[in-house]
Amino acid sequence: MTQDSNKPTNDSLPNAEASRRGFLKTGVTASALAATLPISRSAWAQGSDTIRLGLIGCGGRGTGAAGQALDTNSESNRVKLTAVADPFKFRADNALKELKNKHKDNVDAKAFIGVDGYKEVLASDVDMVILTSPPGFRPLHFEAAVKAGKHVFMEKPVATDAPGVRRVLEANKIAKDRKLAVAVGLQRHHQSDYKSTIKMLKEGAIGDIILTRAYWNGDGVWTRNRQANQTELEYQLNNWYYFNWLSGDHICEQHIHNLDVINWLMDGPPAEAQGQGGRQVRTGEENGQIYDHHFVEFTYPNGTKLLSQCRHIPGCWNSVSEFAHGTNGWADISGGKIYNKKNEVVWKSPAGENGWAQEHVDLFAQIRKGEIPNEGDYGATSTMTSIMGRMATYTGKLLKWDQCLNSQVGLANFDAIDSFDDEAPIKPDEKGRYWIPTPGQDTDLVV
Repeated sequence: MTQDSNKPTNDSLPNAEASRRGFLKTGVTASALAATLPISRSAWAQGSDTIRLGLIGCGGRGTGAAGQALDTNSESNRVKLTAVADPFKFRADNALKELKNKHKDNVDAKAFIGVDGYKEVLASDVDMVILTSPPGFRPLHFEAAVKAGKHVFMEKPVATDAPGVRRVLEANKIAKDRKLAVAVGLQRHHQSDYKSTIKMLKEGAIGDIILTRAYWNGDGVWTRNRQANQTELEYQLNNWYYFNWLSGDHICEQHIHNLDVINWLMDGPPAEAQGQGGRQVRTGEENGQIYDHHFVEFTYPNGTKLLSQCRHIPGCWNSVSEFAHGTNGWADISGGKIYNKKNEVVWKSPAGENGWAQEHVDLFAQIRKGEIPNEGDYGATSTMTSIMGRMATYTGKLLKWDQCLNSQVGLANFDAIDSFDDEAPIKPDEKGRYWIPTPGQDTDLVV
């Protein structure tokens, strides 16, 4: 379902590496940029009373993440929210109302409204920022937070295109040099059931792993209809899930969790991928560009296969889970169970914590102890794995890891977007429909 009149060309396709203030525009390396950064107040001095938080992106996940961070507050771990930012005033107001209701003594925050409101949060005296704006902005916001000398918790995915992933990797080098903590919202790494199951599998509990499976199949998520007097950019930002430049498609926005678990098990990303997908049910104008189903076969460097499914279609088989099959048995990773060849349970993990809460508990505990956790690299790698899967389904081609990671196709010039009046990276055609990649035809616009 491609609208040729609205189809981008190689000349017109927005490219993050051509941005007017883009990090990679001039080939700046991490060490070169680090040398230009201003000397700022330490993100948090060990022994201080309170860690001051800033929230950038006040939607449901941002409000939830800020609440989970504030839940860690205690006499020995004082946490206070002092600044928030969001393009939409109603969203910032709703977040502050909810957070004040639950944490009235720990929320005294100024709200900065606008697409560029994040700059004001970073210019304030916050020690740590929670980055939960639509994922396309994550590389820009992460780089800016590192430059400002702030500790970072950022939600997944950390980018929506390969230039953005590279930007995050470069900025993360600086974060390490400057001893800034970086956490990524891939919370399964903080759940004891997942950790113990992965440990058992790596120690050979099912022998050599020959096949893995991962699923995020469900009914789908919200849509937000166009409102009167909205600019095109304002509409897309409000309905961000359905635009690739903002969400990366649901294979990136949700299925990344399952792909990350298999990367964790395999000690790194896949070497190649091929797949298929499309829009079978979710085809309305309000559904923007994204597919409603993806199926990808990933191959890891040692030859192990991952069969990956994600689907947003009501009335179908639903599952959010991961599995591994080996020479001596198999494992339900998400269920924390290991089976022998007779399909008998031979091991079960202890019950796991709430990962969304535990990731904040772990982060603040490490910072308080003077440790500097950094999850930026594997967050970027798992993000790139999901982008690689999208590239495979959009093109119908067999793709290699380096080919995808080094792609020059950027989905938007994020640095140039400062207000609702700016031009949207993609526009509807005369019928109100958006360009959708067609496998076998649009490879040079996708990879």
